[in-house]
Amino acid sequence: MPEERLQKILAKAGLGSRRTCEELIARGRVTVNGEIAHLGQKADPTRDDIRLDGQRVKPAEALVYIVLYKPRFVLSATESDDGRKTVRDLVPVPQRVYPVGRLDLESEGLMLLTNDGELANRLMHPRYGHEKEYRVLVARRPDMRQLDALRHGVVMEDGTRTRPADVRIERTQGKGAWLRIVLKEGKKRQIREMCRLTGLPVVRLIRIRIGPLRLKNMKPGEWRHLTEDEVAMLRRGTQSAGQSRRKSRPRMPRR
Repeated sequence: MPEERLQKILAKAGLGSRRTCEELIARGRVTVNGEIAHLGQKADPTRDDIRLDGQRVKPAEALVYIVLYKPRFVLSATESDDGRKTVRDLVPVPQRVYPVGRLDLESEGLMLLTNDGELANRLMHPRYGHEKEYRVLVARRPDMRQLDALRHGVVMEDGTRTRPADVRIERTQGKGAWLRIVLKEGKKRQIREMCRLTGLPVVRLIRIRIGPLRLKNMKPGEWRHLTEDEVAMLRRGTQSAGQSRRKSRPRMPRR
């Protein structure tokens, strides 16, 4: 078997996305044949002794794809230091699956868990621009100025501006309103911060779509395996997004 980059081997073994695996290597948690590994290193999983935190990395498992309705106050993680329930506790499968992206503790809705590190990397990478759709209940009814700010981009406290978003009012509720928000990026607590900075405190936040996957009529805590057609749709989406972005890049003139 030809050698592969170490982060790709780890991702194939279900240890997270390729980006996550790069972080594991950078932190010195990975060894190859008894020596601490480094970024960019290659190895042969059939010949080399590859370990994470001293545990031998097993060959890649059968690929698993699961959608879950994460309830509120469940961690978007595989482990908890303080005994709080995690999304992994809700999905009793033998394979080591990891969440693709996160929802903060107070948020709920659709999550994808998989051991396909290659697909997870493509779904999370900003350059592929995968849409994520949310229903958001805010405490006040937004005016046009606030809606325009959310749509055109909000300057965050770190000085960065969010990308343009699709935002519309779904319906009013009491003094507040349900918004439908579609993003093509995923900064930490992005929607909560966007709404806070525009004077619209978030009361409830539900993710209802990731790319072609929809929450539909799932209930909090429910999960299921993706169908073959759904997996194929996800793969096509990552491939077509990458191809369209490459085509859109202007070519540099030859000298």
